[in-house]
Amino acid sequence: MKKTALIFVVMMMTLLLALKSKDDKPVTIVSGSLKIEVDKSLQSSVFSNEALTTKLSQSNISSGYLVIDDRVVSAFKLVSENSEKVKNSIGNGTRFSFIGLYQKDNISIEKKLLITVYDEFPEMAFFKVEYTNKNAAIRIDKWVNNHYTLVQNKDTVFWSFQGQSTEARADWILSVNPGFYQRNYMGMNYSDYGGGIPVSDLWRKDIGLAVGHVSLHPELVSLPVEMSSSDYAELSVEKRFKGGFELDEEEQLVLPETFVMLHHGDAFNALRKYAGFMKAAGIRFNKSPETAYEPVWCAWGYERKFTMEEVAGTLPKVKELGIKWAVIDDGYQIGEGDWNVDKKRFPEGNKAMQQMVNTIHDNGLKAKLWWAPLALDPCTPLWNNHYNEILLLNEDTSPRFITWWDAYYMSPVAEITTKETKNVLSLFFDEWDFDGLKMDGQHMNAVPPDYNELHGDNPELAPEKLPEFYQMVYDVSVDRKENAVVENCPCGCCVSFYNLAGMNQAVSSDPLNSWQIRLKGKVYHALNPDLAYYGDHVELSDNGSDFASSFGVGAVLGTKFTWPKDNPYAEASYLLTPEKEKTWKKWFALYNRLMLSKAEYLGSLYDIGFDKPETHVIKKDNSIYYSFFGDHWNGEVVFKGLDSQNSYQITDYVNNKMLSVLKAGENRLSLSFDRSILLVATPVGH
Repeated sequence: MKKTALIFVVMMMTLLLALKSKDDKPVTIVSGSLKIEVDKSLQSSVFSNEALTTKLSQSNISSGYLVIDDRVVSAFKLVSENSEKVKNSIGNGTRFSFIGLYQKDNISIEKKLLITVYDEFPEMAFFKVEYTNKNAAIRIDKWVNNHYTLVQNKDTVFWSFQGQSTEARADWILSVNPGFYQRNYMGMNYSDYGGGIPVSDLWRKDIGLAVGHVSLHPELVSLPVEMSSSDYAELSVEKRFKGGFELDEEEQLVLPETFVMLHHGDAFNALRKYAGFMKAAGIRFNKSPETAYEPVWCAWGYERKFTMEEVAGTLPKVKELGIKWAVIDDGYQIGEGDWNVDKKRFPEGNKAMQQMVNTIHDNGLKAKLWWAPLALDPCTPLWNNHYNEILLLNEDTSPRFITWWDAYYMSPVAEITTKETKNVLSLFFDEWDFDGLKMDGQHMNAVPPDYNELHGDNPELAPEKLPEFYQMVYDVSVDRKENAVVENCPCGCCVSFYNLAGMNQAVSSDPLNSWQIRLKGKVYHALNPDLAYYGDHVELSDNGSDFASSFGVGAVLGTKFTWPKDNPYAEASYLLTPEKEKTWKKWFALYNRLMLSKAEYLGSLYDIGFDKPETHVIKKDNSIYYSFFGDHWNGEVVFKGLDSQNSYQITDYVNNKMLSVLKAGENRLSLSFDRSILLVATPVGH
């Protein structure tokens, strides 16, 4: 009897230990090769189901938490968990629900965590978090979500995409080494610089990890990336509250929906999948008209003191080079906000602009006009008559300054802003007969909170609604002219993802070098493959003549040359000399013949960080166009993407020189070049 009792006790203890072990196990969520484990404190860890030589991430870190009076609140004891199938506009999926409770030192907070995975978006998981205060009022300093690490392997660096905008006009794709930190704040980082793409991405040669948010409007959050250790780098989504965010008893703090994503290759693949999800969620993407792919000449080479005679005199040369667009740039207007022609410089006023557009059209060209929307100068009629109604105000009620234009912000949520903007567009399209717009200025990318009480009691409505303003501009423009080109040039900023809905031509936007032309092209192609990408004036590239960088990434070619002479008041010379003219003619003729900007950009074939030399690929019909870039390359290159069943002729199509024939199954060739070489692989027999 005692023996039987002893056996029973041992069995019960074993069962209890087994149950306890089971209870302590985290909940596992799988989406493709992404595996997420949620522990009993509602903290999530990320793993890969693939066999990696180096583990993906550090475990046992706080992935989501609050900071209250400098105290980290992260351990929420699990109260309940559940899972259910979901079907919505995104697709079919599974939603996992968790509720946890934090109780310590008079703080009582309930956390609700929802994690959803979709069949249509494998390797992604979406997080919705709500915090409910269950006790006396608390003041929250910040929240953090999707805080993960990427462990270093044998590679010497991480590569990253970081989508912030600052006055530094820095690279969007960059390497990350020990000691690195970048905040990536999506609000204003300077008086008139802000916004961006709400994704931070880190990748090794074998795998990458990205986080971000999927709100349908801009959010004033940060996506910091930090590498304080030589072993791993960190990334997360967070929001800091200036002065703290007070949460009364039973009030909720609802976080924007965030995500974590596993991917391979560089940021192109992460951004392509992110944009695909956002499109399914309801974000609008525009398809560019044929006119957006035509090459561009801009009168900015003559700068602000241009004359109509200079522009008109250059048009025959523009046409001769095969360029289709002529752009009237800054300097025609009375002032920002008063877009009538300045009679002090052009005595015939608006009639002079009508005549200029007619001259452009008579030369067989299309006309585009420079414009800085939302900028307003003091002492203009709009300022004098509607100061209180139209201006965006800082918290101290001062008007918000735009540094570059010496102007001030009009609020995008003011009714009079919309009304006056529509009047301006009528002037441009109906009265002057322009065919497109060059919207310009870093201030366009984002706006700060608007504390003008006439615009409502929610200051953050202005940055949230800014994309709707540009959608209105776009809709009015294409209503006036069906094939109108609406270019958004945010002057060095990492373009606001949400402003893409208000344009049909992107631009490298005052690149600092050729590298930026190429990396921005890769990003834009990832976000919207149907959007024309303009490489900006070639004079902004390396040596002022690097057509290859625009050509190689499928960008529209552009220039701002002057001819037959410069404007005497211009600060720089962009004179089209006879020697330069030969080069310009060659590239524009090649562009018009091949039109690679309209073909398929294969951004996933090469890693812009790890593959050497840097390579970009465009597929058109049966041919594949490769662009290799490097300072001084002498070695083997790999032609990825070839059909192993075909032989290919490799030709330097810029110089019309056949280099080699790769037999079926071959994809390597030794090359020597400086700066760049552009090659086409054509199947033998085609």
